[in-house]
Amino acid sequence: MYDVVVMGGGPSGSTAAEELVRLGHKVALLDRAGRIKPCGGAVPPRLIDDFRIPDDQIVARINTARMISPTQRQVDIPIENGYVGMVDREHFDEYLRTRAAEAGADRYTGTFLRIERAGVKTHVVYRDKKTGETRRLRTALIIGADGARSNVAKAEVPGGDKIPYVIAYHEIIEAPEATGTYDPKRCDVVYDGTISPDFYGWVFPHGKSASVGMGTGVEGVDLKKATAELRVASGLEACRTIRREGAPIPLKPLDRWDNGRDVVLAGDAAGVVAPSSGEGIYYAMIGGQVAAAAASAFLATGRTRDLQLARKLFMREHKQVFRALGAMQNAYYRSDERRERFVSLCHDIDVQRLTFEAYMNKKLVKARPLAHLKIGLKNLAHLTRLVSETRV
Repeated sequence: MYDVVVMGGGPSGSTAAEELVRLGHKVALLDRAGRIKPCGGAVPPRLIDDFRIPDDQIVARINTARMISPTQRQVDIPIENGYVGMVDREHFDEYLRTRAAEAGADRYTGTFLRIERAGVKTHVVYRDKKTGETRRLRTALIIGADGARSNVAKAEVPGGDKIPYVIAYHEIIEAPEATGTYDPKRCDVVYDGTISPDFYGWVFPHGKSASVGMGTGVEGVDLKKATAELRVASGLEACRTIRREGAPIPLKPLDRWDNGRDVVLAGDAAGVVAPSSGEGIYYAMIGGQVAAAAASAFLATGRTRDLQLARKLFMREHKQVFRALGAMQNAYYRSDERRERFVSLCHDIDVQRLTFEAYMNKKLVKARPLAHLKIGLKNLAHLTRLVSETRV
């Protein structure tokens, strides 16, 4: 008998499992294993500090972000007073699962099938990966952290089957030394409709390897072809391909994260990936943390309304950031002309500083109101075409 069964062993599920064990609960962590999520792997310093990530998990430290427009205009943004850390999801996710198990969570490997209820008894039913047998875990509560197309969300939470997403695809390649177009300490973000008509492409260094990929919500786009073209444009077509991965990335938090009974969602299953940037690891781990807090409160009180705490706590801290990023995506990602203007706006030093201060600290920066006013006026001028997109 478990207090909580956590479905999914990514950053969100592993964090939730570890948090709950440290709060004194008996926890099972069920993960299907063998799947590596396509991900650029960027993590801010706040994540590294807040979640005690050791140096050996940081495979690269990035000090510059390069924005590339549809006309190939390049804007290099230095990352002042910090860096962007890079992790390899193949090893990072397993590290988090192992850490949860070492804290006291019981690990199971298999595929979730369904939730069965009979009277006061609730079981998570899964197929064991090693034996192929159907097995059951009895529990008081389930945390669904099983990804953007969460089977737990679809079955249990109203609206869980209607989450908007883009499809992401990337190739992990054997990275070269620094070249004329590739820098192992720089992230390249490519806003070009030939690569992605509604999102962006990326080249993110991972030390000895690199992630090259793109995302789109437009049907019919050949993701592999677009990624191949991005590799050519980046001078990486001759590099050996280590693996290829694709998966959906949600773009909007669900309006509800619990079923009002015995299920609460976390991470991609709840839709907590930042709009515009597609950043998900930090928000997934925060999602696991607040799901654990809600679960622990529910187990202590028996009040089903305590399950709502997960979404309330998350949105209290991050709603404004998500709203601002969503507005930016809606304003600038809809056409190459808009993306050209967006990259032009990134020349502004106030935009650069406030963007990365917000990224590092995970909250909107309020310390410089005049800078915000200046940015707002420039943003309006670009959107209304009062300035030429060729001006800096």
